[in-house]
Order: sequence, then structure tokens, then C-alpha cells
Amino acid sequence: MKTKVLILMAAVLLVGMSTFASGKKEKLNVAGKCGMCETRIEKTASGIDGVSKVDYDLKANKLTVTYDEKKTTTDAIEKALAGVGHDTDKYKADDAVYNKLPGCCHYRK
Repeated sequence: MKTKVLILMAAVLLVGMSTFASGKKEKLNVAGKCGMCETRIEKTASGIDGVSKVDYDLKANKLTVTYDEKKTTTDAIEKALAGVGHDTDKYKADDAVYNKLPGCCHYRK
């Protein structure tokens, strides 16, 4: 009886871990220039429902994001980033939003 319970618990744990671990991982081009940009980009992306992990590489201007495809899309993530002033491949930040960023964050030439 104890063996069956332990096997059942192990099976539930493994299924749960595989479900949690499953997530689509993408790299997105996101314009940024400084540490404040990095913080803003990561905070914005991680605040989206369904996003489980983010890492912004400032030198490469690449955001690596892991997300649940049932809850969000890269399109939604890119829109949110443009909404806080950061251009992506699909969306350009509104000039008014971009211009309100601190001077050190201005990446457009």
C-alpha cells in the first residue's frame, strides 16, 4: 500500500515538474542602452501573465523570455515593451513615450 502511494506521488510530482518546465523560449530584439533600460525591459516582460523567466542582454539587445503559449504571445510581449519606450522588431515605441525616457536611455540616433 505504501509503495503504491509513493509511486503515485512520484508520478504526480514528475507530471507537475514537466508541466512547469514546459514553456516556449524565445529571443527577441529589444532596443536599450543602459542599466535602467535593462531593468525596465525585464520588469515589463516579467509582469506579463504567462511569462516565467526573462533575461536581457544589454550588449546584444536581446531579451530571452520563457513563457506559456496558452497565456501570452511574443506579439503581446513586444507590444508591452514598445508601450514603455523600447523598440522591437515588430513595434516601434511611440515618440512621446520614448521622449519621456531618461536621457541615458535614448538609444535612437
